[in-house]
Amino acid sequence: MIAKTFLTVLFTVTLFSCTGQNTNTTNYAETTPMHIQRFDKELFALVDTKDTTMQVQLRKQYPQMLDILGKGILNIQTPDDPNFFPKLITFYSEPTLKQLYMEAITQYNDISDIEKKLGEGFNYLHANFPSMQIPAVYMHISGFNQNVLVGDSLLSISIDKYMGKDFPLYQDFFYDYQKQKMQRHNIVPDYLAGWIMSEYPFTGKENVLLDRMIYEGKIKYLLSQALPEITQADLIGFTEQNLNWCKEHEEDIWKAIIERKDLFTPDHMTTSKYFEDAPSTHLANEAPGNVGTWVGWQIVNKYMKETNSTPEALINANAQTILEASKYKP
Repeated sequence: MIAKTFLTVLFTVTLFSCTGQNTNTTNYAETTPMHIQRFDKELFALVDTKDTTMQVQLRKQYPQMLDILGKGILNIQTPDDPNFFPKLITFYSEPTLKQLYMEAITQYNDISDIEKKLGEGFNYLHANFPSMQIPAVYMHISGFNQNVLVGDSLLSISIDKYMGKDFPLYQDFFYDYQKQKMQRHNIVPDYLAGWIMSEYPFTGKENVLLDRMIYEGKIKYLLSQALPEITQADLIGFTEQNLNWCKEHEEDIWKAIIERKDLFTPDHMTTSKYFEDAPSTHLANEAPGNVGTWVGWQIVNKYMKETNSTPEALINANAQTILEASKYKP
C-alpha cells in the first residue's frame, strides 16, 4: 500500500511565492471554458518511460509546476538540483502510486465538463472582482498529498484526490465523511476555493470561532453564487441527510454555541472542533462535521439578504459587522 507519509488533510491549499438568494447574473451561454494544462499527463510520460530527454521540455513548459511540486511534495528546493528528476521519478515509480497515477489520468482523460464549469466559475469571479488575477490552471498527482497547489498566477488540483467515494484504494485510507469530498463534482469548487483563499487570505483571529465561521461562510457563499448548479450538500461535503439535520437543528446549534460561550472564546481546541470533518459529537451524536462552516454560511446568506451587499464588499467586511448586520437569529 502507499506509504502513510503520502497522507495529509483532505483539503490542503499550499501557497507558494446552505440557502440564500442567488444573485449570480453570469450569462453561461457566453462563457468560455477554462483551459487546464495537463502537467499530470506530461509528467507521467517521463515517469513511465524514464526518458531523460523529456526533462528539458518539461522544464521549459512547466517551470513553476516543477518548482512547486519539488518544494511541496519532494522537499527539493529547485529543479536545478541534480537529484531532482531522479528523486521525482523514484517517488512516482512506487508501484501502488504509479497504478493510482495511471487510473487517475485514465479517469480524467476527458475533462471538458470540468473546464466548462471552471470557466463559468472564473467568469463570475472576474465579473465581481475585476482586479482579481485569473491564474493558469493545471492538474497534477500528489499521492494523496497536497491536493491544491497555488503559486504566482498558478493553480493546480491533484486529481488522485477525486477518484470517487467508492474508489477501492480510498477504503484503506479515508473515512466515509472524507470520501464524501473526494468526487469529481468537488474539483471545480476546490479550484475556486483555493484561488479565492489565496487572493483573500484569512485575516481574523485563528482561534476565535466567529472569525473562522464567517470567513469559511464567505467562501461557501461565493462558491454557491459562482456555481449555482452544485447542491448545497455537495458544496460543503455533506450527504443530504447531513444537510437536513443541520437545517432541522439550526436553532439548537446556535443556542449551544451561545450558551457554551464558544463564539468569542479564543481557544484553539474548542474552535477547531467546529471545522473538523469528523462528526461533531461535542454537539450531538448525529451532527456532521464542519458545522462551523455551515453556520457561517447561513450567517453570510442572511447578511447578503439584509444588506444587498456586493461580493467584493462582503469579502472585505469583518466578522462582527457581518454578524450584527445579518440579524441572524435561527
